[in-house]
Amino acid sequence: LWLEHCSGIFASLRLLGIMPRSKQPKHFHSLMLLQWPLSYLAIFWILQPLFIYLLFTSLWPLPALYFIWFFLDWKTPEQGGRRSAWVRNWYVWTCIRDYFPITILKTKDLSPEHNYLMGVHPHGLLTFGAFCNFCTEATGFSKTFPGITPHLATLSWFFKIPLIRDYLMAKGVCSVSQPAINYLLSHGTGNLVGIVVGGVGEALQSVPNTTTLILQKRKGFVRTALQHGAYLVPTFTFGETEVYEQVLFHKDSRMYKFQSCFRRIFGFYFCVFYGRSFRKHAIGLLPYSRPIVTVVGEPLPLPKVENPSQEMVDKYHVLYMDALYKLFEQHKTQYGCSETQKLLFL
Repeated sequence: LWLEHCSGIFASLRLLGIMPRSKQPKHFHSLMLLQWPLSYLAIFWILQPLFIYLLFTSLWPLPALYFIWFFLDWKTPEQGGRRSAWVRNWYVWTCIRDYFPITILKTKDLSPEHNYLMGVHPHGLLTFGAFCNFCTEATGFSKTFPGITPHLATLSWFFKIPLIRDYLMAKGVCSVSQPAINYLLSHGTGNLVGIVVGGVGEALQSVPNTTTLILQKRKGFVRTALQHGAYLVPTFTFGETEVYEQVLFHKDSRMYKFQSCFRRIFGFYFCVFYGRSFRKHAIGLLPYSRPIVTVVGEPLPLPKVENPSQEMVDKYHVLYMDALYKLFEQHKTQYGCSETQKLLFL
């Protein structure tokens, strides 16, 4: 995409001393930030129609070969995916990192001898922190956690869309389906699978100055971790809910009913939100430039139990919530929360 080519040019100019970092063009990081959502729109609305159009031209073998390969490659997203170190190291991700900025904080080492199931909290609206920290190398994940391969799980149907599936897999994103997670936790060691436990329902809780998580009844990830003997890793991303304002609707309103219907069809909510614009003090769709810090907690060891009882699942679910609560309490005042603010579980 043209924004990525531009970012590469600017990076080269800085290396040559022609354009120092302090002389980057105005709004440069804002443009790079827009690349992330716009790239998916460009693939879906431009590249895919172009591929279909080429089927009716003399260049028809090109899209025909891709679609043949697409069907032959159908199961790859559920068999570890196909990550690309080149894509994960694009310069555009460092621009997104610097826009807020986004950082990752390690509290304990993760041994490459184990596999891990990581709870990602909170969901936020666009999950900037989790994306930048676990789907790119912008914050130096591989150096912070050597020997660990991160995977961030997302909606399964994204991997049924041509081209988009390949773009997602290149960044280390995996399907949230049970077969995909089972594969990663049972093939080798050093795999870290991140699940946004609160899911799309938590997106409606994403408003500034709130720390509410949907977790009380979300226990499937604990059962999966027990079945594979994977360690549970709590994480909390401070600032994730502060970068956008969201318009909330009453549950009896037509708009809320539309949002619920939209979720049933597409798998996620149609949220009405706003941030800043390119113009000062104007409203727009750019997020506010506020620090985002993902704190990765101490792993919670779990035994490997092929068929764990509900009592065992409940036990480790409580231990996980306690660990997450302590992680939040330990770091909240350091990263923008008041001393009296509490983590609430729904």
